[in-house]
Amino acid sequence: MEKEAIIRFERVTKEYDGLVVLDDVSFEIERGKFYTLLGPSGCGKTTILRLIAGFAEPTKGTIYFHGKPVNHVPANKRQVNTVFQDYALFPHLNVFENVAFGLRIKKKKRSEIEEKVQQALRFVNLEGYENRSIQEMSGGQRQRVAIARAIVNEPEVLLLDEPLSALDLKLRTEMQYELRELQRRLGITFIFVTHDQEEALAMSDQIFVLNKGKIQQSGTPKDIYDEPVNRFVADFIGESNILRGTMIEDYLVEFAGKRFTCVDKGFRPNEPVDVVIRPEDLEITTKDQGKLQVRVDSQLFRGVHYELCCYDEDGNEWLVHSTKKAEVGEEIGLYFDPEDIHVMHISEDDGEGSDEK
Repeated sequence: MEKEAIIRFERVTKEYDGLVVLDDVSFEIERGKFYTLLGPSGCGKTTILRLIAGFAEPTKGTIYFHGKPVNHVPANKRQVNTVFQDYALFPHLNVFENVAFGLRIKKKKRSEIEEKVQQALRFVNLEGYENRSIQEMSGGQRQRVAIARAIVNEPEVLLLDEPLSALDLKLRTEMQYELRELQRRLGITFIFVTHDQEEALAMSDQIFVLNKGKIQQSGTPKDIYDEPVNRFVADFIGESNILRGTMIEDYLVEFAGKRFTCVDKGFRPNEPVDVVIRPEDLEITTKDQGKLQVRVDSQLFRGVHYELCCYDEDGNEWLVHSTKKAEVGEEIGLYFDPEDIHVMHISEDDGEGSDEK
């Protein structure tokens, strides 16, 4: 059975003072999934969030909610709540009153407010904190209060605008797990904005990778990581070795001065292409056994692996992640399987982002 699309963007463009920050974008958001809008500053991800929330209207195109156009529907009439980067909590109110604020605005009964606030605090593991001052809460606790305040209104969609960016690394990692588990328990749609690719890969059901106001690729984290569609996505999602090459014919590609068997097909004969091999897919071996021969230029210990920077005889740089250690200056071989080679069309959209709007 096909899942229902709660939100649909149909050829949506957004301009600010004549500058296009979102360019003819179309996509669908289904019920009950964790979506991430991922990209560099200026790619348009925050603009999409603002359009969904009703804080901005599209310059062109239509936004649908349950099949009905909502371009001119104000924010307070949408079944959407937002958790902002700075949480936007009221410092003069305690935890209970922060969470209850929206319900009081809606003039709900006292008994209903009490019940819904307690339920929301249970969901975010803050039972017993009702009377605590916001000033006395840690960064992670404040984030939970902000989420409780958002979910107490029972939105169909929860928008999260880089809510983990102010947290230290350890707490940030803990909150990734908590947010993912919370989304599963609530069963509502989360749309999460971040520029952190590791965060996106760890948390998402579906990722939209954006650059220059366009969606470059959408798919599961595994699809995005293993099968990037162009150089920008491959370079932005994780670390990559990306070289220009030539697709000689189906299943045969040339790069770094040699021809290799691969698993890709459907390209024109002798088509110029980009070739990606992930650092963890390169196996260190002897110079004679390697498909490529390189010299180790530098080596760093990263805890779970060594990170080697190497160069082949044509001057191509190769990044290698391996549990094996090598010596700086040593000549080694690099081995990889045909499945480790990913061939991509060369995209005109490859490049850096501009300033965020």
